[in-house]
Amino acid sequence: MKVLSNEHVIYYFNQENTAQFQVEDGETFWVETDDCYSGQITDESVKRPDIDISIMDCSVGPIFVHGALPGDTLCVEILAIQFAPQGVMVTSKGLGVLGERIEQPDTKIIPIRDGFAYFSDSIRLPLTPMIGVCGVAPKAGLNIHCAVPGDHGGNLDTKLITVGSRLYLPVEQEGAGLAIGDLHACMGDGELSGTGIETPGRICIRTTVRHDRPISRPVIETRDSLYFLASAATLDEAIHTAVADGASFLQEKLSLNFPDAYRLLSATCDIQISQVVNDWKTVRLHCPKFDTKIETL
Repeated sequence: MKVLSNEHVIYYFNQENTAQFQVEDGETFWVETDDCYSGQITDESVKRPDIDISIMDCSVGPIFVHGALPGDTLCVEILAIQFAPQGVMVTSKGLGVLGERIEQPDTKIIPIRDGFAYFSDSIRLPLTPMIGVCGVAPKAGLNIHCAVPGDHGGNLDTKLITVGSRLYLPVEQEGAGLAIGDLHACMGDGELSGTGIETPGRICIRTTVRHDRPISRPVIETRDSLYFLASAATLDEAIHTAVADGASFLQEKLSLNFPDAYRLLSATCDIQISQVVNDWKTVRLHCPKFDTKIETL
């Protein structure tokens, strides 16, 4: 099976990046990733102010997916995630929701083994693997840092982008320009301190091109649900966009008028927060599949 190394990375999503890898429609392959700090934090003596944050969240790619054309949808199916033997979490002044309470930067190295992250001698956390950054080239003329989320995907920091899920992304350029990185061994909704347990590792994915279901923003599919993702400068804006996308989907899939789609959405769907610490906030609208009446996106 093909293995794409972290030798080739991008720091910005745009249509000017030259493809570094090529895969076929339907191909399964591994992607090796560094941690979100590009390996700059080697031990607890290295603090966040010591590193170059301009190269944070670098992503392996771009990956040219044969058959992907503008207007298509790229399905990224996550099949497996493997971690390095340790991860890192930092604190720093201003970082995260309570960053004003941090007086001095601090770095914590967290061992990872046997399915757990060993946070301390008395606290071990079951691993909740997830991918922070996964995106494609955005619309022409945009140049979006890998640390920023958007309609193209990017730094969505959504814990449902994990093994067994499918992430759908809108294709704006031939080949899609897929890039991926920023693994977390554990991360809660919101990523409240500004970091999960950041770690290198590798990801096994399958990429499939959908020609029959155009989308405007990322969508996650699990066994029993769909999640419509939206990122914006404020939570209110992101919620409005995610709800509008969900309502439009229900209208089309279930042949409903808007008032009934709106009512059904309010009775059965949930707004959930993915992250509140990036330049743009990300939310998701959880939509059940209604006893398989909705089989897929």
